[in-house]
Amino acid sequence: MDPITHGIAGSLLGKSFFGKQYGRTAIFAATLGAVFPDVDTVADVVTQDPLAIVTYHRGITHSWFGLPFFAAALAWLTRRVGRRFGFEVPPWPILALIYGVGIASHILMDGTTSFGTRMWTPFSQRRVAWDFVFIIDLIFTSLLLAPQVAAWIYSDRRRWLSRALRMWILFTLGAVGGWAVARAASFPFHAWIVACASVCFGLLFFLPATFGEGAFRLRREMWCSVGLVAALAYVAVCASAHHAALRQVEQFAEANHITVERIGALPLAPSLMVWGVGIRSTNGVFESQFDLRRSDQEAFTYTPDSPADLYSARALTLKSVQAFWNFSRFPTMRRSDEGSQHLVDIGENRFMNRRRGPQPFTYRVAFDDAGNPVEEGMSADGMFLRRMKPAESSGRPRNDNNQP
Repeated sequence: MDPITHGIAGSLLGKSFFGKQYGRTAIFAATLGAVFPDVDTVADVVTQDPLAIVTYHRGITHSWFGLPFFAAALAWLTRRVGRRFGFEVPPWPILALIYGVGIASHILMDGTTSFGTRMWTPFSQRRVAWDFVFIIDLIFTSLLLAPQVAAWIYSDRRRWLSRALRMWILFTLGAVGGWAVARAASFPFHAWIVACASVCFGLLFFLPATFGEGAFRLRREMWCSVGLVAALAYVAVCASAHHAALRQVEQFAEANHITVERIGALPLAPSLMVWGVGIRSTNGVFESQFDLRRSDQEAFTYTPDSPADLYSARALTLKSVQAFWNFSRFPTMRRSDEGSQHLVDIGENRFMNRRRGPQPFTYRVAFDDAGNPVEEGMSADGMFLRRMKPAESSGRPRNDNNQP
C-alpha cells in the first residue's frame, strides 16, 4: 500500500488509542511506525540490482520477527531525542508498544494487497498476499483520513463552518484529481462517482452540525475510532468480494479441466466490484476481468508461452529469473530477437497496463548466439523505465536441468 495511506492509518491509530493520554509524541510515534517499514526502499537507490524491489523490499522491515527490534530501537531513539530537546516522551515500554502498533498496521495493510509482503522473514521468504485491496485505494484512504479531518472541524465551535467548507472543497478537488490520475493510468471510473464522493464528504463535514452541540462534544478519539471501524468494515467487504471472484475463476478452471499452477483474483482500481482474474497453467496464462455486478463475464484470454528453445531454457537456470518467476503471480515467457541479441521476457501480469507499451514489471534477459547471457534486468518497472545491466553470469552455457 502507498506510504501516504500508511501514515494516515498510523495517525488514526495514534489518535484513537494513545493521543489523549500521551499527547502528540504518541501520535507521531504511531505515524512514524506505520511508514517506517518502507525504509527498505532505499535499497532501490543505493544498489544497482534491477531486482531490488523483489530482493529487498517488504522483507525484514515488514516482518513480525523484525517488528519488536525496530519498535524498541525507535522508542529508544525517540526518548534520546526527547531528552536532548526537552519535550515530554511516554515511558519506553509504552513508546515501544505504540511504535509496534504502527509497524503492525503496515504489515497487515501490505498483506491485504496483491503485491504482498514477506511477513515471516527471515524464516520464510513466502509472500503473503490476501488480494483484498488495490495498492492505491482512494476509498480506503478516505475512510482513514476523513474522520480525522471531521474531528478537527468540530473541535472549534466558532470556526467549524469555514473549516468544513475548506475541507469539502479540498476533498472534492482530491476526488477530481484521483479521477484524472486513474484515467491517465487507464483505470478510469465514471465522473458521477466524483460527484457522489463530493456529496459524501459534504455530508460528513456539514451534517453533524445539525445535531447541535453534541457534534462539538464528541472527542477526537471517538471520531477516529469510528473511522477505524469503517475502514475495517470496508476491508471485510473487499474480502467478501474477493472470495466471490475467486470462486468464479476456480469454477472456470474446474469446468475446463485446466491444470492449475497458480490461480488468483486480484483487485483492480477503482472499484471493489471489478477484479482481474488469472490462472497460470502448464504452458501459459488464462486472464480475464470479472465485474461482480454482471451475470455474464468477459471471456478468458489465453496467452501461451513461446515455444521452448535454447534461450528460454538457459533463462530458467538463472537465479535472477528464478527469483522473478517466483515473485510473479501469473508469469509468461516470451521469446524474440533484436539484431544479434536473443531476448527472453518474463511478464508479471499482476499489474496490467491497458495502454500500449511495456507492461509494468517485465524482466528481460538478452543472450548471444551461443546462449550466453549478456544483459539482464527490468525491461519495464513500475514506472515503465528500462533498468538493464550487463549479465553477471555471462560465460560458458549453463546446465538446462535446474528449472523452477
